[in-house]
Amino acid sequence: MKEPKTLQEAIVYFSDPERAFVFAVNLCWPNRKVLCPRCGGKDHRFVKTRRIWFCKACQQQFSLKVGTIFEDSPLGLDKWMTAFWMLVNCKNGVSSCEIARSLGITQKSAWFMLQRLRLALQDDFFGKKLGSGPDSEVEVDETFIGGKARNMHKSRRDKLTGRIDDDKAVVVGFMERGGKVRTQIVTKRRKYNLQPLVREHVQAGAALYTDALGAYTGLDSEYDHQVVDHAAEYVHGRVHTNTLENFWSLVKRGLHGTYVSVEPFHLYRYLDEQMFRFNNRKDMNDGQRFKLAMGQVTNKRLTYAELTGKGTDSLHHETTGTGETQTPF
Repeated sequence: MKEPKTLQEAIVYFSDPERAFVFAVNLCWPNRKVLCPRCGGKDHRFVKTRRIWFCKACQQQFSLKVGTIFEDSPLGLDKWMTAFWMLVNCKNGVSSCEIARSLGITQKSAWFMLQRLRLALQDDFFGKKLGSGPDSEVEVDETFIGGKARNMHKSRRDKLTGRIDDDKAVVVGFMERGGKVRTQIVTKRRKYNLQPLVREHVQAGAALYTDALGAYTGLDSEYDHQVVDHAAEYVHGRVHTNTLENFWSLVKRGLHGTYVSVEPFHLYRYLDEQMFRFNNRKDMNDGQRFKLAMGQVTNKRLTYAELTGKGTDSLHHETTGTGETQTPF
């Protein structure tokens, strides 16, 4: 049977446990070079009846799920892969309630499943600066994510000091035209917050396009910095931030329309999800996008304790370039 290219084909394809197992093994261990996730040993014996391996070096058994986002999950690969297919290919995301109804599992299990899948979609941006190529153009823009003041209760609205970012999360985006987008959550949109991030993510000397926010003042000596004042116009020749504005619209459409309410300390996970879909939207069909995501499930472990704040993962995100230490508000 050919590898699936549509959701309907994927459901049929992965309904066969053996076919789903072989598909996952080929992506996790290319050329069937299976390594023990505990000791890295290559000498092992495969127990076909249980679909597990016995490592002769550390004398322990391990399955396909060990060392991946699937570890310790009682759900079958057919459910995992169907949910993963929907997450990476639904433009505005997919809610845990919809996954629960579609797969016949509880909403709590679906939520935990989706958060682990988002972990697999993370990309490590550190050390890879944008704007390195000739004639590179990089857009930098920021947005606010949170409830609108007009929808708040009067008692809460009266507590705000009047600044737009007092009760919202501030997200900075970096987009290389023709390349990828990356995001990072900051506490405030001040010069001391934003300019170090620009220097970290954008190669010196690149063409840099921003809006007229004062926090970007002073970058002219390091970049070909040009500004578009949104109070007067949105495009001035090639100077604009419309590509990033497009990305922000997709982010907010998913957050407001699909997920409705996202806790601030989980926001970076939803940004990771949207970045993956946006960065791989071109020259890929649904099947190829799914295979790319499935190839990233190894060496990524997320427990429910970490996810809900009993560990450290839910409050710290220092390895993927999408957020500072998160503080709930």
